[in-house]
Amino acid sequence: LSEFQENQINKEHDLDYALSFDLRLRYRVNLMQHKDGTSGTYRLIPDEIRSLEELGFSDAENIRKLLTYHNGLIMVTGPLGSGKTATLAALIDELNRTRQDHLITVESPIEIVQHSHECQITQREVGSHTKTFHSALKGALRQDPDIIVIGEMRDLETVEMAISASETGHLVIGTMHTSDAANTLNRLLDVFPAAQQTQIRSMVAESLKGIICQRLLPATDGGVELAYELLLNNAAVGNLIRTNKADGLSNIIETGSRQGMILMDKSIFKLWQANRISDETALANLISLPMKEQIRSGNREEAEV
Repeated sequence: LSEFQENQINKEHDLDYALSFDLRLRYRVNLMQHKDGTSGTYRLIPDEIRSLEELGFSDAENIRKLLTYHNGLIMVTGPLGSGKTATLAALIDELNRTRQDHLITVESPIEIVQHSHECQITQREVGSHTKTFHSALKGALRQDPDIIVIGEMRDLETVEMAISASETGHLVIGTMHTSDAANTLNRLLDVFPAAQQTQIRSMVAESLKGIICQRLLPATDGGVELAYELLLNNAAVGNLIRTNKADGLSNIIETGSRQGMILMDKSIFKLWQANRISDETALANLISLPMKEQIRSGNREEAEV
């Protein structure tokens, strides 16, 4: 541990950091103190950045379209361990190859190291390079960025500044631990006090470009499969955000399938149809009762979404 990290674990009794032996051998580490001493949990960080298709996004072109905007807010969400870090890395790599911009990331810790190609990439780590996500984001606005990637949007100040930055000529990509598009919007907006709700809803309705919600499911071959929900902002979505009716988003995503939107349930059902996940896994993760009934019938060939 560095002197800074040693002081941190002595003070907080917890430490989250990246352990690097070289650029191809990195771990995300969490150290903790407990009754038997100090323990660590180590997660191997991939040494290659995989494309959106390799990660399992079946219609990656609709996600790539989100990356063509020069301002606005894109959310990548999912529970812990759902592959958000790999998706963020794929998005940054796509931007790095297709645009010539200044891209700043704020992470805790830096996991996948990105090298500047077409973009100038600046990676900052909370703790080592900046005190908080909020202070890094505040500083980033003075560092002439075109794209800002926020590792986690967890408090009012960070969310508020991210929304403001997305309105003032920056493309902002952030993450949250939410399960679907409706929960993401509720979490994003509910951190604000009631007096600000109307104004913030109007700002998000204009600045939001899309929400990618993802989940990793046990695969029939022993690996994992990616199920995801994709919301793309349009006039109907913006109206629901302004009027505080996020519960109606699932209907809009369903009717917006021609634009490239997809519901989480439909993504899971397609994986089941392709025999990539088991009946038990599909039933445990689906919400739709009609889809569950089709799975219980056991006929994949005749099943319809």
